[in-house]
Amino acid sequence: MVKKWSVIFGAALLVGGSVMAQEPLDGAWLKTTTKEKDVIPYDYVREADVFWAKRIWRIIDVREKMNLPFKYPQEPLSEIIHTAAKNGELTVYDNNVLDGDQFKKVMSIDDVKRLGERSDTVMQIDPVTLEEVQVIQKTEFDPGKIVKYRVKEDWFFDEETSTMMVRIIGLAPVMEDFDASGNYRGDMTMYWVYYPDLRPILAKYEVFNPKNDAVRLSWEDLFEARMFESYIYKESNVYDRQIQEYATGIDALLESDRIKQQMFTFEHDLWNY
Repeated sequence: MVKKWSVIFGAALLVGGSVMAQEPLDGAWLKTTTKEKDVIPYDYVREADVFWAKRIWRIIDVREKMNLPFKYPQEPLSEIIHTAAKNGELTVYDNNVLDGDQFKKVMSIDDVKRLGERSDTVMQIDPVTLEEVQVIQKTEFDPGKIVKYRVKEDWFFDEETSTMMVRIIGLAPVMEDFDASGNYRGDMTMYWVYYPDLRPILAKYEVFNPKNDAVRLSWEDLFEARMFESYIYKESNVYDRQIQEYATGIDALLESDRIKQQMFTFEHDLWNY
């Protein structure tokens, strides 16, 4: 009888005395916790138990210090979402329509693949003839150009549990847009993602922890624990307008803080006897 055993150390697998090449283990131990993790379903909320609700739209700027994990180059959030969308694992919705954040128009996989890719015609000097010729330059999707994320969420007070709760409804990557000359033309929202569909995917990827590499949360944990910095750019209103449409500069920031403080005061007053 031939004895078979395996050695999970380095990159060797011994079977019947012969060595079979395996992919090297990047680390001193095999990490399986995050990959085997499942999302915890949300508690069911009855409409009759919702005493108060407010819809909020906010922006996560990845250039802020608290949001640096969003820029982690080995596994950036933008690449995780975009790869899942291109592979057909995730349905994304067109942002170019009027109600793009209401998840009505589905984007095709071909349209998703073309996002972030552009062909520009530029003039260059031919090194042989020294004449000016037209050259087509193709630019592929660069995860590093995703500088912001739009978040659509519902805040509500649940009478059954007597708690203020928040549920993220949608997420949208925002890319910096440049022309062929490298001039900044503004921000471009790529598409909207229905967050409950995104949760199982985010649960399989780790978020960088600068204090301890042995204990890392998943992206799903980060969003559920609200471990990010953001500012409000819109609240539900009768005109359906954003803050920047009636306030600019420091006034827009003050208006964002006012909305945040208003929700905090409302929750506080519920327990003020």
